[in-house]
Amino acid sequence: MLEIANERLRQISVEGWTPEHDDQHSSGELAGAAGYYAKHVNARQWCFKNNPDDYQCEPEPSGWPWAAEWWKPKNPRSDLIRAAALIVAELERLDRAAGFTVEGE
Repeated sequence: MLEIANERLRQISVEGWTPEHDDQHSSGELAGAAGYYAKHVNARQWCFKNNPDDYQCEPEPSGWPWAAEWWKPKNPRSDLIRAAALIVAELERLDRAAGFTVEGE
């Protein structure tokens, strides 16, 4: 769980994906991106075992919600952590939209 929290903090502090930025993605983009990373792990982790470069160089999936340069698969474990952090971001966004106080903001 700490790795997920650290990834979420990295997304905010390094990538600049602030809560205000996340609030602009109100059509499920954060949840969708999380799903694409998890699906990539499910479908392609065998590829990582055989050739990590092939896993990391796969093009963005059809339906990916953002520009291609934001599709950055690394390895199955890191991608699942990233997916979980994106789900946390979506949950926080939903809570803000509903008027709930989000802890840490």
